[in-house]
Amino acid sequence: MTNRRDAVRDILVHSEGFRSAQDIYAQMRSDGAKIGLTTVYRALQALADAGQIDVLRTDDGESVYRACATGTHHHHLVCRRCGRTVEVAGPAVERWAEAVGAEHGFTAITHTVEVFGTCPSCSAIASAG
Repeated sequence: MTNRRDAVRDILVHSEGFRSAQDIYAQMRSDGAKIGLTTVYRALQALADAGQIDVLRTDDGESVYRACATGTHHHHLVCRRCGRTVEVAGPAVERWAEAVGAEHGFTAITHTVEVFGTCPSCSAIASAG
């Protein structure tokens, strides 16, 4: 792994929740790194391809990233208000994806599932206000 990829991954490892490429780039620049935004995107893509980081597409279509908490296949519950994310297993989703693929003659099935909602803390704040 390159030093730049290591630096990008290090930021994600020490971050709470998902971060955008622009946010990572801004932090690296403010920390004194001489890096371009294109290089940050390339590092993120390489880390995602290697399965070392999670990529999530937000409701507005932006890709955001975070270091994987687990090395196994998983899905996410994401709070729409604060961005809190919980990794969850989805064995029923796995079986469904394989069955749908097989029904249509597809093989080597992959998928990504994100479930959006409001976390307990944000729900409590909303109901108190």
